[in-house]
Amino acid sequence: MDLKLKKFFKSHFLKKDGLFVDLPNIKGLKISTNSANLYKKKKRNDLCLFYFEDGANHAGVFTKSTAAAECIKWNKLSKSNKVKALFVNTKNANALTGIQGLNSIKKIQKKISNQIKLKDKEFYCASTGVIGERFPIEKIEKKIPDLINKMKSSSSNIWIKAAKAIMTTDTIAKLSSKSFKIKKQKINIAGIAKGSGMIFPNMATMLGFIFTDLNISNQLLKVALKNNLEKTFNAISVDGDTSTNDMVLIFSTAKAKNKKITNLKSKEYRIFENKLNEVMMSLAKQITIDGEGASKLIEIDVTGAQNKKDAKQIAFSIANSQLFKTAIAGEDPNWGRILMAIGKSKVSTNISKINLKLGNQIIFKSGNISKAYKESLASKYMKGCEIKVSVDLGMGKSTFTAYTCDLTHKYISINADYRN
Repeated sequence: MDLKLKKFFKSHFLKKDGLFVDLPNIKGLKISTNSANLYKKKKRNDLCLFYFEDGANHAGVFTKSTAAAECIKWNKLSKSNKVKALFVNTKNANALTGIQGLNSIKKIQKKISNQIKLKDKEFYCASTGVIGERFPIEKIEKKIPDLINKMKSSSSNIWIKAAKAIMTTDTIAKLSSKSFKIKKQKINIAGIAKGSGMIFPNMATMLGFIFTDLNISNQLLKVALKNNLEKTFNAISVDGDTSTNDMVLIFSTAKAKNKKITNLKSKEYRIFENKLNEVMMSLAKQITIDGEGASKLIEIDVTGAQNKKDAKQIAFSIANSQLFKTAIAGEDPNWGRILMAIGKSKVSTNISKINLKLGNQIIFKSGNISKAYKESLASKYMKGCEIKVSVDLGMGKSTFTAYTCDLTHKYISINADYRN
């Protein structure tokens, strides 16, 4: 992330004093971080443990990649109604590791259960990092007792440590929270995420973990998560690649004093779903802003489509176009590349009906360059950190908004040196 974009991030997601927004204490949740020395060149925390003292309701969504990591396979196995722990490691993705990787998860679960009562079905795990390298179980096992002994309640300080512990090529820790009331009872939601490259999810993002103390049924927790995916984590792209490890998990400790929410049509459920959307949208945008080598956040708003599928397909055709993304990086208002991306999307469109705006300026209207278009104004607009592209297809009423970032030389450098 370059300096200008970092300032933009701070102004949108941090307090004025440069500290992250305060994340609430989720009752019933304890968190710890530790280092297993998985990184050779730097000393940093690379392990994280979330422990639910009395268990937590839960829901999850996972990558659709056929090369899914071992942690994804483990997490898809049948789970108890309440789970007790989530373990996360970075540096190694535990993907394409076969039986050694799967057995490593079993060893981690067993090691944790030696100190806290924990069944297989009550345990989630997540890994992120290099694909196809032997999983470093020996280093990790040694640090688990310390990890458990260091568990603390979820204060702002420990949230920041957890968000930093799950980072790989990320340059910023990603956190978001909301506190609100349901029938005079205070409810908290807190979330952390990581992701910078290999971002074009078919379900969620790289890694996203969300926690609440709301008393809500497992079924409605799942509905709320899935209802919000399409317009948040499933609306972002950095480089068009889907990871082997993508997942989003949500947990509810049910420690808030509200009456248990079981009715999908209730006002209380709608309030929660809307607040959850705000947390998920914030985390999704933070991932996009922190795209590897990024200097600009790009919003692509497609309207007037015949159906939602067409709108999404066109939005991502633009978002994943390398020609478009490099033009944005070069601050060149080369709007022809936007229409090119629409044309290659395989969606039936009529060029004479398309209206295109860059920021607030109309560029292309009804099949022709707008007479009011001034490239000097467009060039000036391109120098900002936030770029908005608006496409009206003039074909219907469906819409979709995608978020991406530009493609710079730094993206190549980061990924060329990724394993070093």
